[in-house]
Amino acid sequence: MGLFNVTHPAFFLLTGIPGLESSHSWLSGPLCVMYAVALGGNTVILQAVRVEPSLHEPMYYFLSMLSFSDVAISMATLPTVLRTFCLNARNITFDACLIQMFLIHFFSMMESGILLAMSFDRYVAICDPLHYATVLTTEVIAAMGLGAAARSFITLFPLPFLIKRLPICRSNVLSHSYCLHPDMMRLACADISINSIYGLFVLVSTFGMDLFFNFLSYVLILRSVMATASREERLKALNTCVSHILAVLAFYVPMIGVSTVHRFGKHVPCYIHVLMSNVYLFVPPVLNPLIYSAKTKEIRRAIFRVFHHIKI
Repeated sequence: MGLFNVTHPAFFLLTGIPGLESSHSWLSGPLCVMYAVALGGNTVILQAVRVEPSLHEPMYYFLSMLSFSDVAISMATLPTVLRTFCLNARNITFDACLIQMFLIHFFSMMESGILLAMSFDRYVAICDPLHYATVLTTEVIAAMGLGAAARSFITLFPLPFLIKRLPICRSNVLSHSYCLHPDMMRLACADISINSIYGLFVLVSTFGMDLFFNFLSYVLILRSVMATASREERLKALNTCVSHILAVLAFYVPMIGVSTVHRFGKHVPCYIHVLMSNVYLFVPPVLNPLIYSAKTKEIRRAIFRVFHHIKI
């Protein structure tokens, strides 16, 4: 009869924050502000890197990739989140849900790969500065960006098919205002062990390894910096890493928090789980442009020039 000839609902019903339905209209305002900051801030950084010749360097090319992935994640969640909170329009078709699920996971994993590439950039800049220009050429930077995208696509390509093979008949109500693989597979009235094992494999082999190599790169950077004689040189070198460290923390701390709550917080109210998941998806795109514009004077100058030209 075919692998995917199973029961699927015509549509899913999305949920805002369970137990806080009466506050959805109040929450729509802050959500709109967060989307405006995420989309506006990251778009300005993309434009600044594009038009400012002084930012045509490896560090800022990677930053533009990070901003692109933040814009993409925000755009992937924006339609259903705003429809749910602002219009109380909760339905989404099965196929549209699969597409949104893939896009959210794809760009989230891509962002993790880009953060790893940025840590490599900082490692080479501090530990092997004489070969920085020869190691991180334009071709190498492009290959690293394409590699992060290719890894995400190849790794996550099976997910929609793993969902489609499951008969979903327990319910059609999802616990978020967007579609995620763990949320969808729990609605199946069949064995989901393959989905669970593959999801854990993806989590450990990509996000887990990226986090490990980010940590390792900073261990090596710290060892190299501590070997320098001058205190001023140490502070100068470490200061170039502050923005990236904050971006890594903004991305991985909410992710670890979500995983911990889901695994050990069985008796925690449902709205806490949902709020943590929302923090994981919404906070990094909002914080990243603020972090880099606040901590990197070259970015601030470029943004000022962009707005100055727009005024003229």
